[in-house]
Amino acid sequence: MKTTSSTSAPVTPPKSLHLERLSGWRKAKDTLANLVISAGGMGVLMAILLIFFYLFYEIMPLFKSAQLQQQSSYELSNVDSSDSLFLAMEEQAEVALMVNRAGQAHFFNAATGETIQQSQLPLPAAVTSWGLNSEQEPLQALGMANGQVLLAQAQYRVSYPSDQRLITPSIAYPFGEQPLAIADTALNLVAVRDTEEQLLIVAVANGHLTGRLFNKEEDFLSEELSLVEQDFSLPEVDIVPQWLLIGPNQRWLYVVSQEGAYRVINIPDESVAASGRLIERGQLMDVRFLLGGISLLAADNRGEVSQWFMVREDGKLPRLEKIRSFQGDDSAIEQLVVEHRRKGFITVNQQQQLDVFYATSGRQLLSEPVSGPRVTDIAISPRANHVLSRDNNGQFSYWQLENEHPEVSWSVLWEKVWYESYPEPDYIWQSSASNNDFEPKYSFTPLAFGTLKAAFYAMLLATPLAIGGAIYTAYFMTPAVRRKVKPLIELMEALPTVILGFLAGLWLAPFFERHLPGVFSIFIVFPIGILLFGYLWSQLPARIRLAVPDGWHAILLIPVVIVIVWACIASSGLLELWFFKGDMRSWLTHDLGISFDQRNAMVVGVAMGFAVVPTIFSITEDAIFSVPKSLSYGSLALGATPWQTLVGVVLPTASPGIFSALMIGMGRAVGETMIVLMATGNTPIMDANIFEGMRTLAANIAVEIGETEVNSSHFRILFLAAFVLFMFTFVVNTIAEIVRQRLRKKYGSL
Repeated sequence: MKTTSSTSAPVTPPKSLHLERLSGWRKAKDTLANLVISAGGMGVLMAILLIFFYLFYEIMPLFKSAQLQQQSSYELSNVDSSDSLFLAMEEQAEVALMVNRAGQAHFFNAATGETIQQSQLPLPAAVTSWGLNSEQEPLQALGMANGQVLLAQAQYRVSYPSDQRLITPSIAYPFGEQPLAIADTALNLVAVRDTEEQLLIVAVANGHLTGRLFNKEEDFLSEELSLVEQDFSLPEVDIVPQWLLIGPNQRWLYVVSQEGAYRVINIPDESVAASGRLIERGQLMDVRFLLGGISLLAADNRGEVSQWFMVREDGKLPRLEKIRSFQGDDSAIEQLVVEHRRKGFITVNQQQQLDVFYATSGRQLLSEPVSGPRVTDIAISPRANHVLSRDNNGQFSYWQLENEHPEVSWSVLWEKVWYESYPEPDYIWQSSASNNDFEPKYSFTPLAFGTLKAAFYAMLLATPLAIGGAIYTAYFMTPAVRRKVKPLIELMEALPTVILGFLAGLWLAPFFERHLPGVFSIFIVFPIGILLFGYLWSQLPARIRLAVPDGWHAILLIPVVIVIVWACIASSGLLELWFFKGDMRSWLTHDLGISFDQRNAMVVGVAMGFAVVPTIFSITEDAIFSVPKSLSYGSLALGATPWQTLVGVVLPTASPGIFSALMIGMGRAVGETMIVLMATGNTPIMDANIFEGMRTLAANIAVEIGETEVNSSHFRILFLAAFVLFMFTFVVNTIAEIVRQRLRKKYGSL
């Protein structure tokens, strides 16, 4: 009888089941890895898209058109507004002022028309003319029938009782309530210009120009201001004056007739400096200063507003030049008012069409019909966010104006613009100044030029060094040396660019300036010295040459390079004395006419090239080293030399990777900030001279983003610069990918 054991051996699953379990686990890991990698890739793409849309969101308001919306309409009570001389609003657009020909100054709520205060100006005679110092400093000059002028100015005191803003208006007389005598007869026209040192009043009396110039003197003890008249005369003009305008520095007096003829009088010289016509046909409707008092705006009966200013050229007399024109409808312009703090203005034509323009950008921002009776007066608030108008029925309208960023247009960003006080159109970036009369200049062209200039000189240095080093390291160098050299060069990429910029700005730039002949001699002597060393090495006995293993020859060049560089720098003084009369910088400037700036493109090229070399080297070396050895061995077996194999087989096969390395290096150079920020003069000029500096888009953003007002035009234009840089990088990378794919397809079959 057989007996069986109560315990049985463990059953081992079949081999196929074990492999199936391993295969399932591997599939799960592969799936998880694919999901993680895909999620990471999608995250990168989403981050790039978010950056793109955020930049787009920030710059969109720059290109938004102006909008005008009526807030209220009313009539003033207890005041005659039918013959007003002056209509204006204060800073907050809460209080408005109207001065009529009877000398009544009426302050009222700009939104509701509620009377706040009324004042009667001390006028000994009837008002026959009126003039304004400027919109920023609204000193009014009221010329009278007895030849006198009263100077008055509105003032607004702001207080906060019970945490509520209260604006208290008043009329001030900065030179006393007693009018100043200008002529013996009625003043038909009057103009005033007040500066810190002088007061100038020019008038037309009995068809002749007359004026008074007063020096301001302040009493040391009482601090009272007194006027001391100075001898002053004006030349006769051969036109009938209709408008008088005095420039802000009291140098130019513009006399303009109804037919458009003008005479520009040089006040210090008491002579006519320029003459001509503002329009060829028709008649002028109004002539005013643009903000700053440099440009004239001339509106005619054909619906055109032209901008003029004095242009000075070396060796020539100054002339009044037409810069640009603005055309609305073909109807005569009846109202022209300029902004207080920007180069914008508003017109209302005979067809009751209200147009908003900006001078520098040449943009028409708004064209909207104004319903109702004919507009006879119009005023814009100092912040350019409200407009107040009055029609011929005495009805006032209060409008809200949205016009935040009128300064930007395609021509301003990329084309030449003729800016005030410049002799000709030019590309200029100058985003700020010390006064409100400044005309912002936002040309991206010099910044884009500086970006490409810096990248070009950096790539000019980095490309041959990086690619040549990568070829030798990957193809000729022995593996033992390659394992040490490659990590050492790649370690250079970890060096912070701020350190490179610091060294370039504070050490390298002065060093190049002191040893300029020696630095340039390196570029001549270095290749000659290397070739000479190679020739001498080839002439040595074979036992000496063969003592150095293959792939180690580059080590022998290290002392040669050191000696060549030292010799060139050491002989710099002698070279400068022999060839450049002891001063190469002076020779460049005076003999060749090449300007020299210590922090220039050459310094940037060396410093930024040093930063770009590791990137290009690493990718290129990997691409060359990854070429299958079978291709090289096959080429050598067919009788090709190592150099023929390198040029005909290895480099074409590795060309997609080499091209990618160059594009990535160029992207690094284009986006570099700290080196160009610290090693150049940061001057936004367009000069290909290697001895001149530049300003790049990236450096410009870094320099100015901290000083700009949030949501201002300057702020958003810097975001636009970032968007341009982003798009430039995107386009370059797209082109690089297309070229790389074509190279891979062409040489992938080798």
